[in-house]
Amino acid sequence: MELGQIVYSKAGRDSGKYYCVVEIVSEDRVKIADGDLRRIKKAKIKNVKHLQTDGDILPKVADKLKGGQQVFDAELFSALRFYNENKK
Repeated sequence: MELGQIVYSKAGRDSGKYYCVVEIVSEDRVKIADGDLRRIKKAKIKNVKHLQTDGDILPKVADKLKGGQQVFDAELFSALRFYNENKK
């Protein structure tokens, strides 16, 4: 897992939605947000074994997160809109 990576939640109440990794807490836990119901300031800590990834990364969001710049919920939401509207 890396910052800005798009993940699909496989388990829990939030299952079936796409999120973005906004912080790496430890080797097996990350914080995820979608900019809508799960805002960046209240990102959910999730076990990586409950997440699925296909390697897609949001480059603008990843650069901002790595550079310590503020990422707005609106830009995260709009970047994930395509994935959530075209679910697997």
